[in-house]
Amino acid sequence: MARADWEVVIGLETHVQLSTQAKIFSGSSTAFGAEANRQASAVDIALPGALPVLNRGAVERAIRFGLAIGAKVAPTSIFARKNYFYPDLPKGYQISQFELPVVQGGAITVQVGEGDKAYAKTVELTRAHLEEDAGKSLHEDFSGMSGIDLNRAGTPLLEIVTEPVMSSSDEAVAYARALHALVRWIDISDGNMQEGSFRCDANVSVRKKGDPVLGTRREIKNLNSFRFLKEAIEAEIAYQIETIEDGGRIQQATVLFDPEAGETRAMRSKEDANDYRYFPDPDLLPLVISDEWVERVKGELPELPAQLSARFLSEYGLSAYDAATLTASRETAQYFLDTLELAGASLAKPAANWVMGELAARLNKEGLELTAAPIKPVQLAGMLKRIGDNTISNSAAKKVFDALWNGEGEDADALIEKLGLKQVTDLSAIEPIIDEVLAANPKSVEEFRAGKEKAFNALVGQVMKASRGKAAPAQVTELLKKKLGA
Repeated sequence: MARADWEVVIGLETHVQLSTQAKIFSGSSTAFGAEANRQASAVDIALPGALPVLNRGAVERAIRFGLAIGAKVAPTSIFARKNYFYPDLPKGYQISQFELPVVQGGAITVQVGEGDKAYAKTVELTRAHLEEDAGKSLHEDFSGMSGIDLNRAGTPLLEIVTEPVMSSSDEAVAYARALHALVRWIDISDGNMQEGSFRCDANVSVRKKGDPVLGTRREIKNLNSFRFLKEAIEAEIAYQIETIEDGGRIQQATVLFDPEAGETRAMRSKEDANDYRYFPDPDLLPLVISDEWVERVKGELPELPAQLSARFLSEYGLSAYDAATLTASRETAQYFLDTLELAGASLAKPAANWVMGELAARLNKEGLELTAAPIKPVQLAGMLKRIGDNTISNSAAKKVFDALWNGEGEDADALIEKLGLKQVTDLSAIEPIIDEVLAANPKSVEEFRAGKEKAFNALVGQVMKASRGKAAPAQVTELLKKKLGA
């Protein structure tokens, strides 16, 4: 049976580390990279008599997220104990939220694919709840034993859960990227995937097309890159379809992804909520969030990606793809806006092309963040204005861009003069060059008059070559057509 005969159903659970300096229930630091067990207090390691105290900053970040996705921020939510045994869980339970989470519902609309095949997908969210992280088991350099580092124990997390509404790995990755951009945009997390600040679990099931009953899901744990997320989902889909087609049954399980082998492997049978024996934590009062608190947080929110994207479409006439790309990160959007403020709204499309194209490619090639780009918005704006008024051509602009990038000058105008890149727009200067080209290429002239458009393009090329690229293409085209009686 072909892959096309199957439907895929995907839901994501994402653990986002909140950007507080202290843990969610203690004053211990959340800084990354400390020596093992140096940031674990009496509360974190559950010494007798130690009591948790909720971090207000973690709650504010949860409110901010709820408002950003159009969710309900619960006026009252409850912390619960999620009971299970694991060596890196010192209390024997994790403080989380179960029946009454702080954020309920909401949605994120994402752009999937590129070009003509691109489409918008709205991913509904079930909930987002606050919880503490566990510690970390270490299996290297312990002579066959495992070590435990409790520095992460108590680190504040917001677990964000979607409905099972995604139907491909592309949709899942598009959602994960949009969520990653959003939590960084509203400044609730640094989103550092290498340091574990943004980790995805993917629930995947398959069913035959038209079957109303969901298939048995398997949960792929701790995917910390978008590439691994896509590869893991694809591997799991292939495994489930092959198993069912071979007459087997899918068993509910938690699995890990092996990127080297390109396959998922069962870790344990999947637990249900009842297995965790949830009950309200007796050490923590219900979390009460007033309307005034919510309104204050709302007033501090920046313009959100969806709002800014809509503005890019309506005010600047950009395409949906351009708008989505420019709002993929707050840094990119701000760079574009700063450039446009200096260059002028009429240059929105060229500005978008340069930010998404040449600038992004150069940053990627040299492994730089946008904040470290050698070319600042004021410099790019200066170059764009000279393209806009036909002072330089696009090919000459690339030379100016290179020079600015390499620190050969601070100002586009000065570099244009220095490099001799100014276009010739004076028709009286261009006309003699065109006359020479027409005289030297009678065959192309004859072919054009016989109806061959390529011959005209060849003549334009000859004029540009003769002028060493300095003749303005628009003026060349206009005068050449006049000379040929076109």
